[in-house]
Amino acid sequence: MEILAFGVQADEKPLIEQAFRDRYAVRCLDVFLNEDTAPIAAGHEVVSSSVNADLGAGVLEILAAGGTRMVAQRSTGFNNIDLTTAERLGMTVARVSYYSPYSVAEFAWALAMAVNRRIVRASTRTRDFDFRLQGLMGRDMHGRTAGVLGTGKIGEAFARIARGFGMRLLGWDIAENPACTELGMRYVPKDRLLAESDLITLHVPLMPETRHLIDAGALKAMRDDAILVNSSRGGLIDTAALVGELRAGRFTGVGLDVYEAEAGLFFLDKSLEAVEDDTLARLVTFPNVLVTSHQAYYTEDAVGQIVDATVQNVVDYRAGRCSENVLVPRS
Repeated sequence: MEILAFGVQADEKPLIEQAFRDRYAVRCLDVFLNEDTAPIAAGHEVVSSSVNADLGAGVLEILAAGGTRMVAQRSTGFNNIDLTTAERLGMTVARVSYYSPYSVAEFAWALAMAVNRRIVRASTRTRDFDFRLQGLMGRDMHGRTAGVLGTGKIGEAFARIARGFGMRLLGWDIAENPACTELGMRYVPKDRLLAESDLITLHVPLMPETRHLIDAGALKAMRDDAILVNSSRGGLIDTAALVGELRAGRFTGVGLDVYEAEAGLFFLDKSLEAVEDDTLARLVTFPNVLVTSHQAYYTEDAVGQIVDATVQNVVDYRAGRCSENVLVPRS
């Protein structure tokens, strides 16, 4: 059996090939899975997808017609998959329920510190031999307040780093994490967290209930000098509303590793093309905004764990086993 893996990055390919070696043949493609590319999977019982794949009803129908019986997604998030259609088609769907939370938490902190201390602007200046300090003043994090929206494994890891900085911790979630409480985190309503936090970071999954969790009202509730970081899912923030607040001169810094319309943009080279996304084009012009291309998870440790879990998901599928990673079990 040959597994067809879509959306494989160059750094990821040798890890996938090594992990599947001696188990199954694997063919890696750098194109993303969507309606145009789905016919390539004809004859492959198992396909592996990336987080930016389109696995809506139309794509799943094409895959099923071509003989695909399992989708093994190489990510924790699965908001891009129509699970109802997959179940109707009798298609098994699995994801990676856990990988290194430190990869994302550490990158979220890298974004926060980069916008706070104006690292990108400073680097650009020094490349031009401009060594002035004007406009580069940041703030100490020590003694300030970090607000963590979503206190699971990644939020907890972020909170531990914040505690190391000597920050006051506020949290918001549907359930309290005892480990965060032990760190001194105080759980408060979302509006209070937004109003009192100097640094706000998002670590919740994207679901209908959390889409635009940070909407126009939430943005207005934040301090004018707050720092906002999102390394979770782009749809958590109403980007148009965020642009409006930035145009009004608000926020010390915004660090975004995700964008709600990133599909078809992120992971691709668009440098020689006209930018058709007006919102993103406006967003990246603000000097206090840093946008990266969904790379928070992209460490050797995390990607290795993701690949290993994906291999195990395929092994379990072939053996008829069901694990916590299975979203739609084998029929």
